[in-house]
Amino acid sequence: MSKKHDEHGHGHHGKDAAEKTEKIVAEREAARSEEFGGSDGAGFMPSISPKASKDKDEKPAYHRGQVIFRGDQVPSSTTDQRLLESDHNSDWLHSDPWRVLRIQSEFVEGFGALAEIGPAISVFGSARTKPDDPDYAKGEEIGRLLVEKGYAVITGGGPGQMEAANKGAAEAGGTSIGLGIELPFEQHMNQYVNRGVNFRYFFVRKTMFVKYAQGFIVLPGGFGTFDELFEALTLVQTHKIEEFPIALVGVDYWQGLLDWIQGPVLAKGMISPIDPKLVHLTDDPADAVAYMDNRNRKLAKAQVESGRELEKAGSDGS
Repeated sequence: MSKKHDEHGHGHHGKDAAEKTEKIVAEREAARSEEFGGSDGAGFMPSISPKASKDKDEKPAYHRGQVIFRGDQVPSSTTDQRLLESDHNSDWLHSDPWRVLRIQSEFVEGFGALAEIGPAISVFGSARTKPDDPDYAKGEEIGRLLVEKGYAVITGGGPGQMEAANKGAAEAGGTSIGLGIELPFEQHMNQYVNRGVNFRYFFVRKTMFVKYAQGFIVLPGGFGTFDELFEALTLVQTHKIEEFPIALVGVDYWQGLLDWIQGPVLAKGMISPIDPKLVHLTDDPADAVAYMDNRNRKLAKAQVESGRELEKAGSDGS
């Protein structure tokens, strides 16, 4: 197998990788705020951990799941990057069967960690939101209200809106879940996560967000947030999942997007007239949580009634 595509990314590339990582960290930290770095969305996290930022002489760490790399041990690329890399070298084909086993193990680990959490709602929003932003307070309130309604809270585990929702859930005594992701720069779970899972592959992580949630609450965010929102809408629209409530919090922020969807997108026949009704828009965290809870209660009631009808039909036919 060529060194370029070595699954572990070590060897003589280690030193170059470490220097590359340090350069990335320096560039990102110079351009971003002191408190929170990172990109936006569902789990795009800061480039320097709290520990590393306190000791500037300490080389930045790189996390791969539960394993930490520093110095010349830093891999030259992430697991996702190697998976998505286009290459026609036949040697690369021989590593894919092993990669499938790793993907399988991530699913098994995620299923095992989340299978017994009970009803849960996934909350998304920007990693760049600061604690003094009004949207951060809304995230906290959403986390707290969901716990009071009996739900666990699932986020990307990062800073900003994710941290806010985890904080609200944890301080209310609930299950506060973070689903982290391996990135080319340093990442860490926020301190309010009391059950966390780190993933190498985005698509495995995305599966967990949907599989173990009874709905999505989406706060203002960027590309990562849009990604999660539109994936959920697509799954509902195509009936891959059914009765999955989605609430957008922030009228001023989201109204322009909904106007575009209800305007040119609908006018050109790109979606059905019923599709814009898949989302509930509000400014009130309590309204968003009530919408989640009411929809899920109606679904549970409908499932019970459907079960009774099937049981009755079976009895009548016997």
